[in-house]
Amino acid sequence: MSVFIDTGIFVAFFNKRDENHKCAVELLKNAFFGEYGTLYTSDYIFDETVTFIIKKTGRKDLAQTIGNFILGELKGYPKLFNLLYVNSEVFSYAWKLFNKYSDRRLSFTDCTSLALIKVADIPYIMSFDSDFDGIIERIY
Repeated sequence: MSVFIDTGIFVAFFNKRDENHKCAVELLKNAFFGEYGTLYTSDYIFDETVTFIIKKTGRKDLAQTIGNFILGELKGYPKLFNLLYVNSEVFSYAWKLFNKYSDRRLSFTDCTSLALIKVADIPYIMSFDSDFDGIIERIY
């Protein structure tokens, strides 16, 4: 089993005021103990998460903390996430998905996640974004 972790999970995990905070903490706690197998995320999710935190809070230190957490460089936390990278093949596939799902509110970053999930044969996405429903099985 393996799962791809979406931006909202990371944001909610670090934001105690987020409506999904408790759920994100529980999901990642279970992930830490191996319930979901291998954990993946991507360079685009990393970028989206860190950028969102800086824009929303103005706190570069918090963005760095979350970035270090994702990269496995945060003191007190093990390396948990395997970072997948968007190459030209994945980028092209993501653009096709973006056009295919034009009736949904999927961002291009969402489509890069779907492309990576397909290429890496990952069966689940951990996300609070219901726009993935009907495309991939979502853990939330």
